Amino acid sequence: MVSVDNLKVEFGVTPLFEDVSYVINKRDRIALVGKNGAGKSTMLKILAGMQTPTSGTVSIPRDVTIGYLPQVMILSDEHTVMEEAEMAFEHIFDLQASIERMNQELADRTDYDSESYQKLIEKFTHDNERFLMMGGVNYAAEIERTLIGLGFNREDFNRPTSEFSGGWRMRIELAKLLLRRPDVLLLDEPTNHLDIESIQWLESFLKVNAGAVVLVSHDRAFINNVTNRTIEISCGHIYDYKVAYDEFVVLRRERREQQLRAYENQQKQIQDTEDFIERFRYKATKAVQVQSRIKQLEKIVPIEIDDEDNSALRLKFPPAMRSGNYPVICEGVKKAYGNHVVFHDVTLTINRGEKVAFVGKNGEGKSTLVKCIMDEIPYEGRLTIGHNVQIGYFAQNQAQMLDENMTVFDTIDYVAKGDIRLKIRDILGAFMFGGEASDKKVKVLSGGERSRLAMIKLLLEPVNFLILDEPTNHLDMRSKDVLKEAIREFDGTVIVVSHDREFLDGLVTKVYEFGGGVVKEHIGGIYDFLQKKKIDSLNELQLSVSPTAALGAKKEEPVAVSQSKLSYEAQKELNKKIRKLEKQVADCEQEIERLETEIGRLEAEMATPEGASDMSLYEKHQKLKKELDRTVEEWEAVSMELEEAQGK
Repeated sequence: MVSVDNLKVEFGVTPLFEDVSYVINKRDRIALVGKNGAGKSTMLKILAGMQTPTSGTVSIPRDVTIGYLPQVMILSDEHTVMEEAEMAFEHIFDLQASIERMNQELADRTDYDSESYQKLIEKFTHDNERFLMMGGVNYAAEIERTLIGLGFNREDFNRPTSEFSGGWRMRIELAKLLLRRPDVLLLDEPTNHLDIESIQWLESFLKVNAGAVVLVSHDRAFINNVTNRTIEISCGHIYDYKVAYDEFVVLRRERREQQLRAYENQQKQIQDTEDFIERFRYKATKAVQVQSRIKQLEKIVPIEIDDEDNSALRLKFPPAMRSGNYPVICEGVKKAYGNHVVFHDVTLTINRGEKVAFVGKNGEGKSTLVKCIMDEIPYEGRLTIGHNVQIGYFAQNQAQMLDENMTVFDTIDYVAKGDIRLKIRDILGAFMFGGEASDKKVKVLSGGERSRLAMIKLLLEPVNFLILDEPTNHLDMRSKDVLKEAIREFDGTVIVVSHDREFLDGLVTKVYEFGGGVVKEHIGGIYDFLQKKKIDSLNELQLSVSPTAALGAKKEEPVAVSQSKLSYEAQKELNKKIRKLEKQVADCEQEIERLETEIGRLEAEMATPEGASDMSLYEKHQKLKKELDRTVEEWEAVSMELEEAQGK
């Protein structure tokens, strides 16, 4: 279907890769793998026609369509979610408009026996059949199914895309791409912003509905579940395996062992030849044989060994004082914004040494509970942090707290203690800061690079309780393995908020599931939890909420029942009113959170000796409290109006 022939890409003097040839067939599911910088993203860009190779060709038949999802996208702010998703069907809308024009022309014309009229009938019939085959009638249902599969709710469909975070907007782009149903899908790190359930939905979609797929991903479970072929870029060449990733790892190890044996034999042959030449170089009777050996030596093509870091890099957290038996105890913890409850009655105990996972759809309160544990936001109920607990916290904003004027090396050298200082270069290399990258200033690093640096810094600080919020988003497979092994050997307590099943597998022994305002405890590993969820999914997964967690999905059914009796125009007006009220509710919640945070900050300042005597702080505090009361009253009034509009 797509043929790549003698591809070569050069940046500077050294080729990134050369002599690359392979074919992408109709139902291929290809994992494109290789170390960072090997050229995986470059290969996808060339296949997508967005980059030109130095030499070689990519042959794509005229009727074959290509869909490409890059890691970084420029997104529009001018449409709603539904309008943006409908752009995937622009070709269908164009065809529909053409059919309508032909239909009108057929109705207007009276030259029924003319040749042109017959040709118009044939074209109308052909295009109408094509329109039906392309899903022209039921495209709206397909859009809804895809958006819901990726975690959106129906109430999100008419919200502007500008209201969504970068992760949710990436899902909109992914939905558009999947809805276009291209013959070849090129996906660069598609799971970075998806939760576990959305990843599983995407896996099922790609296995059942997609044509050919070429993907780059550091999510090992995802590529194992989706792919049936692995193409590795190594040492500027490619190696093509007709197997999934785990089988590829075994075959690759065998190939490298063969390379090593062949390399050792070649080195022995070269050494023997050089010894012969040196021994008989000046003997006239051996001149012919010496010349023959010199020519033989010149013809030897050195055997390359795949670039692989075999150093057994192990990171061990520095020793910290022993914490109490129960680092975290929650008793009836509740977090609400006015009448909107994020979660309630959270009662759990995390024992010393336990490693637990927080999972659930985005927006269900995982990070919110973490912020409660960190005492960053106010909450109701009782939350006790145990004796001698030293918390190491990794969140996305952690990267913003780095000193921008320090180099990568100096940032880590500053916190490293003892023998670990001798391994700083190795540690930086394991987290993709090898070579000159370690001398970069923090201020020139990308967001992903800063996150990785913040992770290394955390690994070297003496703590006995780790809280990691999506720690693997910017790590490759080797870096994840290094981090996972370090956490596995860590003798303290760990909470991991993650969607990476492979990372959580064998690491956690308890899973806390967030959903529908409650937190449920599941004893066992991540795959025990997922197996149980598949059994219970018909009932429990209906509790999913929107990305903003503004209104639960349980509200959808009564809305549909109450609106079904209305006329089309009345229903349209009611929907418009509901959307406006939902926006007001969300704005109030955002303002309540801002005010609560500001009040909490003031109260902390007032508790200091300097703040206790500063009367201006008390005046600000009273003013903010009044403002908060007014906002909560407004929230309650709007919420009641919304419930009435929905027929509650």
